[in-house]
Amino acid sequence: MDQIPTPRMLAWARNSTVYRLERKMMTEKQLFDAIARKAKQKFEGISDAQIKAVADFAVKFAYDQQALNDVAYAEIRTRSAVRSGKSRKAIAYKLASKGIESDTVVAALDAANDLFAAIIFARKRGFGPFRRGELDEKRKTKELSAFARNGFGFEIGKTIFHMSRQEAEDLLHSSSVF
Repeated sequence: MDQIPTPRMLAWARNSTVYRLERKMMTEKQLFDAIARKAKQKFEGISDAQIKAVADFAVKFAYDQQALNDVAYAEIRTRSAVRSGKSRKAIAYKLASKGIESDTVVAALDAANDLFAAIIFARKRGFGPFRRGELDEKRKTKELSAFARNGFGFEIGKTIFHMSRQEAEDLLHSSSVF
């Protein structure tokens, strides 16, 4: 009996799943972890087996309702991240930390354009062709270091660094994220 969740626990898991997925898109791992954490807090004396069963039930319920899709989550997050200037490496790390499988991450990143993302990053930070001040050695080091810290390779940073503003804006307007 200690292994099987009560009907009250399952009803709570279903309602909690609906509540969470109405508010934001989640991965399977995020939903499982959230339900398990809250079940431990909500139900006094709940066993580890019951916690796992409740969380598994919530994930299965979400899949049955077609409210959980890690592939769609990865594609949407990748497009959004590229449009906000994130590198492929940073996107891959973030998706992996959310519990997305590596083959799904690779598939989502296939169409991501690192050069496009780097131009957006440069525009946000006022680097390279979008620089407002004069270039000195300290500023050059700062800009190239920022590209490296954000997951862009040296070649991409150097390419952006030596681009004219018109070239960068042409690439932004002619390229699509995907």
